[in-house]
Amino acid sequence: MLQKTEAKAFPTINRAYNSVFRPSEMSLGLVVPLESYPQGPVPAMRDHVGRARLADALGFAALWLRDVPFNVPSFGDAGQIHDPFVYLGLLAGQTSQIALGVASIVLPLRHPAHVAKAAASADVLSDGRLLLGVASGDRPDEYPALNIAFPDRGARFRDSVDYIHGIAGDYPVFANAHGVLDSGIDMLPKPSGGRLPMLITGGSQQSPDWIAENGDGWMTYPRNIGAQASVVADYRSRIASLGCGDKPVMQSLYVDLTDDPDTSPQPIHLGFRSGTNYLRSYLNEIRSIGVNHVALNLRFNQADIETTMKRLADDLLPDFSN
Repeated sequence: MLQKTEAKAFPTINRAYNSVFRPSEMSLGLVVPLESYPQGPVPAMRDHVGRARLADALGFAALWLRDVPFNVPSFGDAGQIHDPFVYLGLLAGQTSQIALGVASIVLPLRHPAHVAKAAASADVLSDGRLLLGVASGDRPDEYPALNIAFPDRGARFRDSVDYIHGIAGDYPVFANAHGVLDSGIDMLPKPSGGRLPMLITGGSQQSPDWIAENGDGWMTYPRNIGAQASVVADYRSRIASLGCGDKPVMQSLYVDLTDDPDTSPQPIHLGFRSGTNYLRSYLNEIRSIGVNHVALNLRFNQADIETTMKRLADDLLPDFSN
C-alpha cells in the first residue's frame, strides 16, 4: 500500500470546507437523491427530506446535490430533479451539521452573478455549510435550449470563476465578458468565510495548472489505485510548484452494499458491489494516496436505503469521520 501524503494545512474558508477536508484524512458523504433508481433516469424523491435529516443525524460529512437543468435521455440521470439552490435552501433549514455541497454547478449555463448570489445565500443561511463544486458541463443538448454555444464553454467557465472571485469583495471593481463592476454597487450577502469554497470538477476544459491555481480543491471520478495515485500526486505537485499551498481532493463512488460484510467486489458503473470489509479496505487505500473525501452514490444499491445508510454509519464512519 502507498504511504499517506505528508500533511500540510488546507486553507481556512468556511465551516463546511474545514470540517469535510483535512490533510491526510478522509471523510464520507452521500450523493442526493438518497434512493435506488437503477432502471430509469428519474428518481421518485420519496422520503428525501427525512433521509437528509437521517444522514445528518448519523454523522455523514456532506450531502452532494447535482446541477441537471434538463432531463437529457442520452445522459440517463435527472439528479435530484429540483433546482440545486432551491434544494440547498430547503436542506439548510432541515439539517444542522452536515455540509451541503453541489457537484457541480454548470457555470457556462448560468450568469456568475446569479451563482454568486444564490451560493452566498445558501452559505449564510446554513451557517457556513456550503461547498460549491463547479464544472464546464458535459451535456451538449442543454446548450441550444439556452441559446449558449457549447464549444466556448471553457472560456465562459474561466470568466465565471474570475467573476465569482471578483464579486466577493466589498463594492468590487472588476470587468470581463460577464459584466462590469465599477465600485458603485455591491452584492449581498457576503460568503460566511469571506469567499465561496469552489472545487473544480474534472478537467472543466482547463489546463491542469489553471485548475491547481484557481480552485480550492479538485473533484474527480474513481480510477484504479495506481492511476488515481498518479493524478492526485500530479495535482498536488502542480499546487506546490505554483506556491498555492495544499488543497483537498475528493472523488465520487457508486456502491451497492450487501448484507454480508465479506462479499467480494463486483464492478458496477463507476464503483462496485461489495460488503463493508472490502469497501473499508478500498477507502483506506485511496486515503493513503491523498483522497480527502468520498461522495458515495447509492443509485444502484439493492438493499433498503435507510438500512444501508445506517450500516455505512455503524461500520465505516468510525474510521472515516473527521
